[in-house]
Amino acid sequence: MADVEKYSHKVVKKLRFRIPDVPGALGTLALALGIEGVTLGDITKIHLTSNYIVRDIIAFFDDEKHFHKAVSAVKTLRGYKILNIQDEVLNLHKGGKIEVRPRVRVETLNDLRMIYTPGVAQVCNYIVADPAAARDYTSIGNTVCIATNGSAVLGLGNIGVLAAMPVMEGKSIILNKMADVSCVPLLVHSDDADEIVDALACIAETFSVIMIEDIGAPLCFEVEQKLQKRVKVPVFHDDQHGTATVILAALIKALKMTGKKKEKAGIVINGAGAAGIAAANLLLGYGFRNIVFCDRAGAIYKGRAGDMNAYKKEIARITNKRREKGALRDIMKGKDIFIGLSAPGLVSKDMVKAMNKRPIIFALANPVPEIWPKDAEEAGASIALDGRTINNALAFPGIIRGALDSRAREITREMKFSAAEMIASLAGKNEVVPNFMNTSVHEKVAKAVASAAGKRRVR
Repeated sequence: MADVEKYSHKVVKKLRFRIPDVPGALGTLALALGIEGVTLGDITKIHLTSNYIVRDIIAFFDDEKHFHKAVSAVKTLRGYKILNIQDEVLNLHKGGKIEVRPRVRVETLNDLRMIYTPGVAQVCNYIVADPAAARDYTSIGNTVCIATNGSAVLGLGNIGVLAAMPVMEGKSIILNKMADVSCVPLLVHSDDADEIVDALACIAETFSVIMIEDIGAPLCFEVEQKLQKRVKVPVFHDDQHGTATVILAALIKALKMTGKKKEKAGIVINGAGAAGIAAANLLLGYGFRNIVFCDRAGAIYKGRAGDMNAYKKEIARITNKRREKGALRDIMKGKDIFIGLSAPGLVSKDMVKAMNKRPIIFALANPVPEIWPKDAEEAGASIALDGRTINNALAFPGIIRGALDSRAREITREMKFSAAEMIASLAGKNEVVPNFMNTSVHEKVAKAVASAAGKRRVR
């Protein structure tokens, strides 16, 4: 539903009301909810009696506290009764969202004998003679591991492995739907890089790609680097490289639409975590020059004394050449591009107005952005988008499919460049990025990535 997409950052409930069958009764209920700040979606008539009408109403709330406050207000209305409350999202996830199913027919004893013993021995011996054939004659060639320790899940933070599982299932569905990839989510209950790497390295032969997901920085950097050295398949951290690839794709198209040049455009990246650092490295590799990072302590620059780690020190070495100092508000002045990978509501209209004319705003904090696109546009932004549009889901299905098809040993920078360029080229005339739900987009990205595998380009 369009309203669910628009208000996807809110809590959605389906409430069943019994209301009086008199003129204006529905309006009274809608007014009471509206006064409490509730956004209404679909309204469906379920049942009609001589005195009452039963209606289901989809309603959107800021959070659970807001929901309970609104329900309390409705309960004061005479003649109105809440019959049932359902959490639409919980209903969808009940029982989990994925399962394992066979790909071959098992209907007769002969089928079983070919699938299992004695027929399966023929395949086993074939793989003994040619181990690479395991990718052709088992599920390994099309199976990806999605591993997390639950330490940095979306905008929820360190919520642990069990609470991270719904996200892993969601990514599994996206990969299967958009790229025909089979996925196995794995929960690794550890905050120690070596333990995580050891666990994944021991089972790596089961997969042709290992994705690490929702592992907080700087732990994610260490896990990715160490694991890639241990295994013979690509290790891909989507929160870093998928996000960075989509940001690059969006900037390629946005620069084309605005006439700004990558070599001259001033960029502010707010948020020096996994996604921000990966984005900066990819943008610098592609030819962008003027990038300044900000974090909670303000601008990051070479020699800054406080709130630094090894990764911030490295990013300070290659960005902010003028050693700009100050808060985000100060650093945004006169810049052309803002990329937010941080927290809700950090950017005001006045901060956008202080940027260069017709700036580009990518406010990607999840689920609520640093500034809403509408507010940024009202402040003068030529292009303003949030994480619902510039989303790593546009990149990772094609990148993973391309890596599988090319049997790559790692995901190279050139593969990410090719993915970004293809995504940008597929956007419509007035679009910054194409429609994620268009499966042909992912197919074309996969072909571009497979073609780029192993190639190196000089810029």
